[in-house]
Amino acid sequence: MAEQENIKVVQDAYASFGRGDIRALLDSLDEQVEWLLPGEGMIPQAGAYHGRDGVARFFQALDQTTEFSAFEPRQFVAQGDRVIALGWYKAKAKATGRSFESHWAMSFVLRDGKVLKFQEYTDTGTIALAFAASAAASA
Repeated sequence: MAEQENIKVVQDAYASFGRGDIRALLDSLDEQVEWLLPGEGMIPQAGAYHGRDGVARFFQALDQTTEFSAFEPRQFVAQGDRVIALGWYKAKAKATGRSFESHWAMSFVLRDGKVLKFQEYTDTGTIALAFAASAAASA
């Protein structure tokens, strides 16, 4: 696919997330998708997820643990089958009530118009602190 078409796939996936339409977002994924989020062991929804069912479990965990007040993909860069999105979010850890915000980069590899691999790069230390029970006690 052309780079602009790949960017559109990613932008449409973000739009689906913004509407809360996770089913539409899942439809934009390859059956063999690999979904990687940093901070495993520190952030409840972090880790590696495989296949659409795995990514659906990620979004269930995200909904149970995190409340976003802002989620802003701001810039998209494509080269071949890779799209990099740069953005910012602000959210709250539901278990502790502590807020966090971070700039992020999200990398997508596409195959035949579907997301084959996703990987997020963000400030895991700031996010982990918001989820840490001891941090909530000292706040």
